[in-house]
Amino acid sequence: MRKFRTLDEFEEEYFRKHPEEIDNYLTEIFQEYAEDNDSGALLASLRVVARVRGISEIADQIGMTRRGLQKALSSNGNPRLENVNSIMKALGYRLTPQKIMPPAAE
Repeated sequence: MRKFRTLDEFEEEYFRKHPEEIDNYLTEIFQEYAEDNDSGALLASLRVVARVRGISEIADQIGMTRRGLQKALSSNGNPRLENVNSIMKALGYRLTPQKIMPPAAE
């Protein structure tokens, strides 16, 4: 039986070969999340980056088990903001606000 590769596997392979593209990828996935609120897609993309950078090492840095980190980054995961912030710090990034428009006047 032929085993088909998943999109995640293709993305992971690509970023292993082109780690310089990860910065732009993270910017893009967070911009997409800001527009469509698809947390499953955001978490799946973060999972790809975490696998490229090393799930075990990231889990150790943030005080989670490997399994706990994988669960938090699963499409059914619902990590707390502090977990996402810790994951981003372990990846070498931080969450920062970006102003998109002035607040509506009341």
